[in-house]
Amino acid sequence: MQLVENGKLVEDRYVHVDDDAPLPDRLPVIVSAKRFLAEADALVSRDGSLGVSWPNDRRVNELKPWLGHLALIALNFPKFRDGRAYSQARQLRETLGFRGTLRATGDILRDQFGFLVRAGFDSFAVKKTADAPAFAASVARFSVVYQPSADGRLSALRRRSQSAGAKTPETV
Repeated sequence: MQLVENGKLVEDRYVHVDDDAPLPDRLPVIVSAKRFLAEADALVSRDGSLGVSWPNDRRVNELKPWLGHLALIALNFPKFRDGRAYSQARQLRETLGFRGTLRATGDILRDQFGFLVRAGFDSFAVKKTADAPAFAASVARFSVVYQPSADGRLSALRRRSQSAGAKTPETV
């Protein structure tokens, strides 16, 4: 599986640790939601970056007390037509203020990439090797967006109003 982060193909620096396996010292790890919730206090105090693999059928509000300690949250798309992780990503970015890495995992397709970025994802575990360069290249495909979103880019209307100093329906 290849990893695309911020539009570049990269090596995954995180070690995925099974629930019953010991944690490696000082290495970035990703643990399951089950293990994280059972051992949260010990995990957030360990030396090394911490990530959690969060299923799309759990509420992300459960992570709220530990968001400042998490470097990465991997949200799962078990099927390409199951979009609950989009909502989780938006909630983590916009409502809960998570600033770490949001990784999309599971059954993600090329056509979804733009929407994933707009929802706040910045890391993608790509199953098909041929898709990885396409994911990376599509980051710069669109320079103007029309809808507000969690990726921090201003909508075309907001950009125009800021450059002209005029009031728009969004700012009134």
